[in-house]
Amino acid sequence: MKQFIGKTLLKLSGWKITGHYPAELKKFIILVAPHTSNWDFPKGILFTWSRNLDIKFIAKHTLFKPPFGWLFRALGGYPVDRTKRTNFAQSVVDIFNSKDEFVITLTPEGKRARVKRFKSGIYFIAHQAQIPIVPTKFDYAKKEIHFGEPFYTSDDKEKDLNYLWDYFVGVQGKIPENGIFPREEATEDSSTT
Repeated sequence: MKQFIGKTLLKLSGWKITGHYPAELKKFIILVAPHTSNWDFPKGILFTWSRNLDIKFIAKHTLFKPPFGWLFRALGGYPVDRTKRTNFAQSVVDIFNSKDEFVITLTPEGKRARVKRFKSGIYFIAHQAQIPIVPTKFDYAKKEIHFGEPFYTSDDKEKDLNYLWDYFVGVQGKIPENGIFPREEATEDSSTT
């Protein structure tokens, strides 16, 4: 039923899925950008339903308490208890290391506002857990969710984060002014603030 709902609502809204979803991989991060609106979440849920996939999203464990905890779990939420460990990224690495199969969606900006760089926790999680990142564009101009090729981190964090940033430049989010812009503009912005 969920699969039918997901496919139908995506089709009715004019959205399409392109690229290759790497179902052959057992563990990876779906890196979704640009993340500019709460509307990204339902689009992701519809995609998950349309393909009948078990993709998780990470959230604070307190969201999984009554009365709405069941809903977050049903939608693919995976709780992380940040009171036990101060390092969120290491907590996620620990989850990956404890599972034979695990796929999560993360947003590299860390918030829906315009940012000058991606959070380095994305790199840390992928590198420490030795899993690929699948860069995934949520392009509102094309009404397209596009899966890129799996990307494996190197030992050069800045180079890898710059590569991922450049991959998303020009993709229009729901709120275009909060999207990913060329790194030259980020440098100019940082010199004036």
